[in-house]
Amino acid sequence: MTATPEEPYTPIVPSARQPHSRAPRQPHSRAPRPAAGPPRQRPGHPRSPRSPRRSAARDSLLLLALPLLAALALPAAFAGGGTRRWFGGRAEGQRAEAQAAKDAAAAAFYELDTAQRDLRISIETITAVDDSPAARQAVSGFEALGRRIDEVSGRYIAAVDAHDLDRDDLEASAAARARTELTAAKDELGRVKQELDRFAEGLGPLLGKAETQLARLAPAVERARQGLLAASNALDAVRESGLKADDLAARLAALAPELTKLNQGAGRHGVAETLERADRVVREAEAVRAEAERLPEKAAEIDHRLVSLRTRAEALGTRAGQVPQMLSELRRRFVAACWQDLQQVPDQAAADVEQAQLKLREARAARDAQRWPDATALLSTVRALLNRTDEAVSAAGDRLRRLNAVQKDPQQEIDRTRFAIRDAQRLAMAGRSTPDPRHARPLDDSVARLDRAVATLEGRHPDYWHFLTETESVRQTVSHVVDQIRKERGGSA
Repeated sequence: MTATPEEPYTPIVPSARQPHSRAPRQPHSRAPRPAAGPPRQRPGHPRSPRSPRRSAARDSLLLLALPLLAALALPAAFAGGGTRRWFGGRAEGQRAEAQAAKDAAAAAFYELDTAQRDLRISIETITAVDDSPAARQAVSGFEALGRRIDEVSGRYIAAVDAHDLDRDDLEASAAARARTELTAAKDELGRVKQELDRFAEGLGPLLGKAETQLARLAPAVERARQGLLAASNALDAVRESGLKADDLAARLAALAPELTKLNQGAGRHGVAETLERADRVVREAEAVRAEAERLPEKAAEIDHRLVSLRTRAEALGTRAGQVPQMLSELRRRFVAACWQDLQQVPDQAAADVEQAQLKLREARAARDAQRWPDATALLSTVRALLNRTDEAVSAAGDRLRRLNAVQKDPQQEIDRTRFAIRDAQRLAMAGRSTPDPRHARPLDDSVARLDRAVATLEGRHPDYWHFLTETESVRQTVSHVVDQIRKERGGSA
């Protein structure tokens, strides 16, 4: 039967359900349909013929709706009318949980590995600086932790290798077992990570000390290099001024092997040894630099001392020549006890002056050769000789002067000594009704000694030198008592 242009076009939409198996349809005994004729109109509903443009628009709209209808029908078609899930159901859920457990275990493994690497750096820092028992104990503790980490890491890797979570035929029971093992591995990795963290916290003092020394290393080595450079520059400047400074050059050259070891680094020689070597190089280089900079001044000082000591030696030679005349007067006017100990002064003074002049010539030769240590030592010897000569010559003159004074007026020496005794006695009695025996006894003895010394002045030829030495000894004893009293009272106050 052929449709007329006026009939509407009805699209055929496939059923959303799966086709059921049916028996083939049997033909019905129906009366044959009448031949197509003009369409009949229902009573009361007149029907006007449709235009071709309106029919085409409707056909286009129906064609656009076909994909939407098909998309809505697909889920029902795949479900087949039942409740079974297409993507595996419970097995897929177990797979997802196992994969999440695997990811968590991998994260825990990464954190543990990172912490172990960081701790290994800390241990290496400590061992590079510290060799104490505490440092060795830290190393052994880290090694034990390393073995523990290897064990749990091995179990984690075994758990990962034992389960292929990407298999298409993964069963729910296998996925659940994988999740359990991977979760246990993750928990064990976390526990070991906590142990590692606690161990790292305990290394704080050792690590701080090691890091402090390592922080000192580079600046210390650089200071040593700069010190050597400064010493070398100072030595060059001295040589340009005409001074040789061979001894300073030798001392600086001796530091070259130390600089080589510093350049080789602490990895070869150790941090502590390198720091000690750097400090030693700095000190020695600084000493060389300071002496090099002072060398022109030192040369001028040696020149000045040569002139000064030569002048002094000449003056002492003149004074020593006067000692025999002094001794002659002492012999003529006083008893032998007053001058006998001065008999060797003229000869000793002349010998010392001659020796001093010889050493001065040697010092001048050392100065001209720029042997600065030798010149300095020789000048010190000259000074010692001249000091001894000066003391001996001065003693002879002082002896004659004091003997002349006491011979003329001994009462001045007596009054001076008595005044010292009375002043000490007043101090001993201050604030007391009776003096302390420890103070009174030596003061009473001093009074008796002074009286005996005064008695020696009686006679035709008194020993004035004995009188002078005895009164001086009494004054020293009194001075000692006064110091003792003041110290005791000052301590009790």
